[in-house]
Amino acid sequence: MSAAVVAARALAARAGARFPCAAPAFAAYATKAPKPAAKASKPVLKGEETHTSVSIVPAYTAEATATGARNGHVKSSDGALDLELTFPKALGGPGIAGRTDPEQLFAAAYAACFQGAMGLAAKALNIKLPESNTVTARVSIGKHPEEPGFALGVELRFHAPELAEEDLHSVILEAHEICPYSRAIRGNVDVKFTVC
Repeated sequence: MSAAVVAARALAARAGARFPCAAPAFAAYATKAPKPAAKASKPVLKGEETHTSVSIVPAYTAEATATGARNGHVKSSDGALDLELTFPKALGGPGIAGRTDPEQLFAAAYAACFQGAMGLAAKALNIKLPESNTVTARVSIGKHPEEPGFALGVELRFHAPELAEEDLHSVILEAHEICPYSRAIRGNVDVKFTVC
């Protein structure tokens, strides 16, 4: 077993990832979101700030405005993103063809960001990541099991057949530690990793 894999497995143990028991055709890892912390006693009001982890010095800020909620419209401040939304049929909405929804937008953003993090992780681990690799994000929404309202679940699917399986696992786990989207949802959303 390579040093990179040993390090990745130690990292996974700290992150709460579960490895399959000696599966030759690797199926999936999963990171389970811990139970949410108790809610703050004071709600955040207009003009107030809340910091749950770290404050950043922004290098780039994206801005988009939504109108009409899930059956409305979203547009970025530069006009590059300008989309009509529809409430999915699976959630009781009209599911209008040719329109998107927040889960698709989040899936696209997370897949792209995670793939970028994989490039950085591979470089740090001295692993050559094939340019043909793909990341597909599947974002699910459903009833929260313990609280009112809904919650998200994510599956990230990886395809890099030219890369040794152990190397790919190492890259995925390291990327999950450094990806800003993974950091943003850590502890709140279950994330499953599947190598296809």
